[in-house]
Amino acid sequence: MNLSLLIAKRYFFSKKKKSFINFISIISMLGIGIGTMALVIVLSVFNGLEDLNRKIFKSFDADIKVSPKNGKSFLIDQGKLTKIKALKDVWYVTEVIQDNALVKYENSQMVVTLKGVDETFQAHSPLKKSLVEGNFVLSKDSVDYAFIGGNVYAALNISLQNIIEPIELWYPRNRNSYSLNPDDNINREILNISGVYSLEQLQHDSFVYIPLEVAKQLTEYGDKRSAIEIQAKPEADIAQIQAAVKNILGENFLVQNQDEQNASLFRAIKIEKLFIFIALMFIIGIASFNIFFSLTMLVIDKQQDLKTLFAMGANESLVKRIFYSEGALVSFIGAIVGLVVGGVICFLQEQFGIIKIGIESSFIDAYPVKMQLSDFVLTAISIIIITLLASYLPAKRAAKN
Repeated sequence: MNLSLLIAKRYFFSKKKKSFINFISIISMLGIGIGTMALVIVLSVFNGLEDLNRKIFKSFDADIKVSPKNGKSFLIDQGKLTKIKALKDVWYVTEVIQDNALVKYENSQMVVTLKGVDETFQAHSPLKKSLVEGNFVLSKDSVDYAFIGGNVYAALNISLQNIIEPIELWYPRNRNSYSLNPDDNINREILNISGVYSLEQLQHDSFVYIPLEVAKQLTEYGDKRSAIEIQAKPEADIAQIQAAVKNILGENFLVQNQDEQNASLFRAIKIEKLFIFIALMFIIGIASFNIFFSLTMLVIDKQQDLKTLFAMGANESLVKRIFYSEGALVSFIGAIVGLVVGGVICFLQEQFGIIKIGIESSFIDAYPVKMQLSDFVLTAISIIIITLLASYLPAKRAAKN
């Protein structure tokens, strides 16, 4: 065993003399252990939230979305669209017209996000898994329907049993001049409601899906589209498909994967995770001050031992390493215990969902957790740096004696 580590171990684990210094060292170890455990758990919860949002978006957002860089619509090029559909691992492509519109139902009204989609949506969309009432239908037997989000359903107090009362969609006409009669300036479509979906993300519950042809008539988009949504086959390389689509369409389009479509939310989660990491590292740093004080008192307590070591030929480097090793023993034992306990708690939560959210209407029952090796490595490296900083001055002082 390394001589400096052997001496440090003897100082720490000595059974002959239990002093106040040992007590402070144990307190330091507990502080670092608890802080490390809390850090691992909190970071894993943020990872779980991020992963949960990806699962929610998987039910709502396409794997790849194509939209114009400038403006809100573009003229569709059938030749390029055919090339995209022919790409390897592309499952299906949905043409989309999306805009804000007014929905009226009985005496209620609200502004919603109107989304016109072609027949591939009804055939393949994973949103059907989020159906809570009615049927997942946009067109059947030459009859068109609207498929609405839970937020619209609740806000307008809609009843699917009331088949006599449909919803009315209003959209301003695309004209250079407007009539004095307000009714002449509005396009209207009347549709029955087929079903209702619900997602955890409330902003995604304010959509009203209608057939593409109905959306074309209502918005007067004609051959223009607001987006093209591409769904890839299972286990497909999304990045590869994304690069191929960019190559086909050129520089005038945004080609975004699911994370990029929801960049603001994921950025907010990462920023929160960063600030939580910094805050908990400050707590661990405060706990490490006890290491500084315990090592400083140990230097004073071991003056005679240090003189003996110097008389036997020890140099300053060896003495520094002794106190660095002493600080490392305290912090590393605490850190290892914290990492293990935190990992076990996260594993139990991930497997059994021990801690429940306690909200009956929630999308999930328990707090989501996902462990990542990078969090454990980053935590360990941070503790090493803090330990070195806390041990530097006491070790330097001991070497000068």
